[in-house]
Amino acid sequence: MVRSAHLTQAEACGYIEGPPALIVMDNSANLTIILFLLLIFPLAGAVINALVGRFLPRRAVEALACAAILASLAMAGLALAKAGEGTFILKFFDWIVAGDFSSSFSVCYDPLAGVMALMVTFVSGLIHLYSVAFMREDEDYRRYFVYLNLFVFAMLVITLADSLIFVYLGWEGVGFCSYALIGFWYRDPANATAGRKAFILTRIGDAAFGVALALFFLFFQNFSITYINGHISSLNITMATILALLLLWAAAGKSAQLPLSVWLPDAMAGPTPVSALIHAATMVTAGVYLLMRLFPLVQMSPLAMMVIAGVGAVTALYAGFSACTQTDIKRVLAYSTISQVGYMILAVGAGDIVGGMFHLLSHAFFKALLFMAAGCVIQALAEEHNIFKMGNLHRLLPGVSYLFLAGSLCLSAFPLLGGYFSKDRILLATFLHYDPIYWAFWSIAVVGALLTPFYSFRLYFLVFNPRPDGPRREDLKPFPRFMTWVLWPLMLLALGDGVLNLPGSYGKNFLGNFLAPVPGARPSLNAPPWLEWDMRFGTAGLVVVVIILTYFVYRRPPSGWAWLNELLSSGFYLDRLYLKLIAGPYQVMARFLWREVDERGLDRGLYEGSAAGLHTLSGLAGLWTTGRLSTYLKMLFLGLTALFAALAISWYW
Repeated sequence: MVRSAHLTQAEACGYIEGPPALIVMDNSANLTIILFLLLIFPLAGAVINALVGRFLPRRAVEALACAAILASLAMAGLALAKAGEGTFILKFFDWIVAGDFSSSFSVCYDPLAGVMALMVTFVSGLIHLYSVAFMREDEDYRRYFVYLNLFVFAMLVITLADSLIFVYLGWEGVGFCSYALIGFWYRDPANATAGRKAFILTRIGDAAFGVALALFFLFFQNFSITYINGHISSLNITMATILALLLLWAAAGKSAQLPLSVWLPDAMAGPTPVSALIHAATMVTAGVYLLMRLFPLVQMSPLAMMVIAGVGAVTALYAGFSACTQTDIKRVLAYSTISQVGYMILAVGAGDIVGGMFHLLSHAFFKALLFMAAGCVIQALAEEHNIFKMGNLHRLLPGVSYLFLAGSLCLSAFPLLGGYFSKDRILLATFLHYDPIYWAFWSIAVVGALLTPFYSFRLYFLVFNPRPDGPRREDLKPFPRFMTWVLWPLMLLALGDGVLNLPGSYGKNFLGNFLAPVPGARPSLNAPPWLEWDMRFGTAGLVVVVIILTYFVYRRPPSGWAWLNELLSSGFYLDRLYLKLIAGPYQVMARFLWREVDERGLDRGLYEGSAAGLHTLSGLAGLWTTGRLSTYLKMLFLGLTALFAALAISWYW
């Protein structure tokens, strides 16, 4: 017997006021065990390798880490069959009990959590297998796989937890693991700095999440996401706006959205599989997922929705422009991630969490594919990252070339591929919004969508097209073929995941119907068929035209426009802006406090001055200690004279 709650669709969507009743259900016992194992397998893998990994052979450590994630993937697959039945609240154990307040470790398992958990474990499992070959020469493999397992566990906590306290626990967990893995090769100062930068900037967003937690408890006396979504009507619009904007700020930190986007390009300092994990399956999607989880709250405030959509649209355009001039193969993909996550944020702001989740899934597949294919290129070229020193690789690495081409096509939203259907749904949802300002957001997003095939195929053509000064076969360093074998499932999913949610004019909305029980989800946008067809044909034609133009521009690397290259490659000088407006004044203040207040004021003025004054006084007192009786008598009479004079003056007054 397991104590659990099964919510109807109306209750889950917040249409029924009051907390849902708990029901004892025999048939939920298996689901509880499955979800518990889903969470515990990655944690167990991390703990075992951390405690006894040093005594195990390398193959055993790698096998344990991979088996933990693959076992978790099996549990996610088994649980998914139950996800379509509604929303399950399953309690594992009590954690905090203080007076009338208690917080238990419970999970909220619904279609949204089911899809997310399956994606996280599947992509993470392939990344773990890829890492075995990628990290084959690294001596710190134990530490690497401990952090990798722990990273997946923290993301699954965010995915499944019903209590916001435990969401915050997973939230901080992915932040710590990203810091540890971005700076994994910490002996290089640049890598260590990149890890610290990611940690500090994401902490800024986490501070907003902490404030939101305090306000949630103040308003609801409860941290349960299900309870909060069911009692949203008790909030007024002002409080809902404040909470939604705090959640947006938290999401901006984790998902690298403006203005907290500058950490993600530098996060490429870590191993390539880590980049794939952060970008595709875990950290940058956490912020989007949080907004989806609490969408009934976000939906209450039109102002918050507008701000969220605006941040997403502007970030998509900003990062798209920045990606167009990068020279590091991984930094191009990093800015691409910032841009694509901007579309997911835009979908939430436009009220279409189905479209946002659809693009999140598509992006996970093709971005993991692109990063790991880039890892193959980097290892083949002896850790070379500069795309202008590449070329000829279609002939030298044909298998990697086809994999990278498939990922580039999906990222570009090439017609009839997964990225095409998911991105077009977001654009359509934005265009259909009743508020006219969303037409401006739609225009910005369309420009960003046209930049995507440009920077994607700029990258592909520079890396794989023939070049007379490019590397030759004798310049290549061999790498395990297994690194490419694990990418074929990702390629097939990236190319074909559009069938998950074919729009009405093409087929059935499988994903939309599956996510229908999720609060605020719209299975279909109900757009006029003529508008849907016009937008799809229009964007498809423009994408093809941009790819063709990019081919002619980058048959040979162009030169010129140095100032524009500098502007875009620096991310519009956002880092410099932070240095001048925030870090610079802080350094000036710190230097003033250090040199003027601490050293000169406290050390020299107060402490050393006090010591010098006491030394002088003791020297003066030392002049009186002559050892002569006449001197002591003189001082005695002098003291008595002064005392009597003071008494006489006081009596007189």
